[in-house]
Amino acid sequence: MNSGLSDMDVIHRMESNVRGYCRSYPTVFKSALNARITDESGREYIDFFAGAGTLNYGHNNRKVKAALMEYLSADGLMHGLDLATTAKIAFLESLESIILKPRGLDYKVQFTGPTGANAVEAAIKLARKVKQRSHVISFTNAYHGHSLGALAITGNKYYHNEFYGAKQNVSFHPFDNYFGDEVNTATQLRTLLEDGSSGMNIPAAIILETVQAEGGINVASNEWLKDIRAICDDHDIALIVDDIQSGNGRTGDFFSFEQSGIVPDIVCVSKSIGGGLPLSFLLLTPALDEWQPGEHTGTFRGNQLAFVAANELLQNWNDESFIALLQANCAASEKGLQLIADEVDGVTQRGRGMLRGLALPSGELASAVAERCFSEGLLMETAGSEGQVLKFLAPLTIEMDMLEQGLAIVRSSLDAICNTTNGSIHSVAR
Repeated sequence: MNSGLSDMDVIHRMESNVRGYCRSYPTVFKSALNARITDESGREYIDFFAGAGTLNYGHNNRKVKAALMEYLSADGLMHGLDLATTAKIAFLESLESIILKPRGLDYKVQFTGPTGANAVEAAIKLARKVKQRSHVISFTNAYHGHSLGALAITGNKYYHNEFYGAKQNVSFHPFDNYFGDEVNTATQLRTLLEDGSSGMNIPAAIILETVQAEGGINVASNEWLKDIRAICDDHDIALIVDDIQSGNGRTGDFFSFEQSGIVPDIVCVSKSIGGGLPLSFLLLTPALDEWQPGEHTGTFRGNQLAFVAANELLQNWNDESFIALLQANCAASEKGLQLIADEVDGVTQRGRGMLRGLALPSGELASAVAERCFSEGLLMETAGSEGQVLKFLAPLTIEMDMLEQGLAIVRSSLDAICNTTNGSIHSVAR
């Protein structure tokens, strides 16, 4: 096999036009470890992308690799549908003892299939089945996946083209702070639901992300989340929290909703839970578990290797050194990004924990800066309605010196791309 960019010819020749990330990062990657990823030529990159939030615990986590090799060498099951297996039982026991019980959470677990969208689809289907209503409320700038049901509750108008997506009786309501601090959109929603002439039907479910990642790193306040929880309680609505990208420690706690004190009726979990291996499931309150056996199914809802990886990763939450590293990295990320925002007018920092972003004046600028970051050895993507937010998704386990190097590349790339005078962005200089 030829090395270097010539290998991209295979991608261009054979892979569909739908490919996306390989256009942003035009090189052939070969190996990776924790927060460093290396291409075929041996060039190393710092990873502030982490598989779109799938690698919170880093590339090729050493403990996970050892557990997988041991499991495979013992001829452990590779595939199991929803059969009872030793790998599944070990994972469920760890989930219960390490994550759920210490947080006072009583949930049943439904394995839904390999992707986050599978979990979202199952959550909406279950809420409609139990509540005997079809209406669902989602929010502005929401992102929940690319299958038809998930697209219907995703905010971007492109996905609501009648020749691409499906409406499926979904209403969109303004997310927290959509109109600024002066408007409480939860109060607005309550008014609409309680006014018999508003045209807003009581939904089966309200689905939300506590921190909208793809939507531009929009953070819901604790007060707003509590208000939404109260609305759901008062009107017998299932509250679904999509924790697919913002969970698994990304915001500093295992679940993104912990800080608010709310308890969702359904939680969608995927991405980093399998350490890079496909795994997706719902956590649901026992009262909602009205499924009949086999009523919702999927060939790959029993990913045995992902169970092994996930079980190993959950042990981190009993490890004081991991918790200390996570807290230190959360603090350093906020401080480093805020320093950049303070030094450059027109740039603001937003987010929580290690789910953060730098909002720039335009998507054009953000895209140019991300492209420059890549040329300087840093993987970083953009988010937001106009792609105007540089999105920070470094592994939670990134080494401090590498975190600082990556932040330095972000700052130097801003300086290189944006004409700055007295710390103000003026125009693109490419």
